[in-house]
Amino acid sequence: MTAPEDLALYVHWPFCVSKCPYCDFNSHVRAEVDQAAWRDALLADLRHEVALLPGRRLRSVFFGGGTPSLMPPATVAAVLDAAVAAWTPAGDLEVTLEANPSSVEAARFADLARVGVNRVSLGMQSLDDDALRFLGRAHDAREGLAALDVAQRVFPRVSFDLIYALPGQAMRAWKAELARALAFGTEHLSLYQLTIEPGTRFATEAAAGRIVIPDGDTAADLFELTRAMTAAAGLPAYETSNHARPGAESRHNLAYWRYRDYAGIGPGAHGRRGRLATTRRRKPENWLTAVSRNGHGIEREDPLDPHTRAVEALLMGLRLTEGIDLDRIARLAGGEAPVDSRAVALLERQGLLARNGAHLRVTDAGALLLDGILGAVVRAQTAVAV
Repeated sequence: MTAPEDLALYVHWPFCVSKCPYCDFNSHVRAEVDQAAWRDALLADLRHEVALLPGRRLRSVFFGGGTPSLMPPATVAAVLDAAVAAWTPAGDLEVTLEANPSSVEAARFADLARVGVNRVSLGMQSLDDDALRFLGRAHDAREGLAALDVAQRVFPRVSFDLIYALPGQAMRAWKAELARALAFGTEHLSLYQLTIEPGTRFATEAAAGRIVIPDGDTAADLFELTRAMTAAAGLPAYETSNHARPGAESRHNLAYWRYRDYAGIGPGAHGRRGRLATTRRRKPENWLTAVSRNGHGIEREDPLDPHTRAVEALLMGLRLTEGIDLDRIARLAGGEAPVDSRAVALLERQGLLARNGAHLRVTDAGALLLDGILGAVVRAQTAVAV
């Protein structure tokens, strides 16, 4: 008997206490939230996906946002129970919830663990109070560390995020902060360089010259330091910005990067349902109205042609340290993999790519230039055999 195909479920909770100036995620501040209405709507949106994805094995569930630690544990439980009842849960089902490290949200951690959350991802962002104020965070370093302590006592698996390459951040300061972060002993760290995203308050500040992020050489030095320190501590990079002990990688995020199917419910959630890309309505009120009217919050369902699927798998997979299987990419393409072999050969000679038969990966040196490498290796659709 063939085993059911693995599936990941993403649940988007769009609400935050405040909007951070660097954030371009689908997050919204609302004075009041009708919790019962939101629970019912999420369950309806989930039922729609269940009907279209029958007989799957549920490998991971990820509650993202926004700030899903603001969700009532009863809502988390209702969604989890419905998902597990509809699909076949993996024996080691990973259930992740993103949380802000505030004392109010930490008070809910035990209840969230009781309803099935077994992995938490804390948005610490910094261990320095000045940096936290600059980033517009509502917590200070002491409150964040207290929440981390609670999380480590309550959840079997803990990760937290830090943002570096801040304006004026010296190498020695980041080295000290990262060393402190590694000393807490979590199994996973997500370490992101600050980027100025269009439409954010930081974009306005940067355009006016009031924010200047480190130049390319400085950012590269910080990136290399980060990789060296995490590897030495036993948490090597397994993706561009994610570091974990072997075996502690985020299974949910690996589903994205390995280009597996995933269902996405809630405002603005994306999904991949075989050869179809799904997109939910972004604005919370519009999504609620759509669910009430249609039984789901879908705004678009876009067919994915073989070339597009192959390119998406290529671009996502090369973010991973493990790299990609070009034979699988070719199968997705329905013929030849959309890879520029001359560009690959040149990048190999430069030490930026490594190829072994059908296996292709970006080297440590190449990770510094990932965006340029991705742009170079993808071959135009007109050159793909059909």
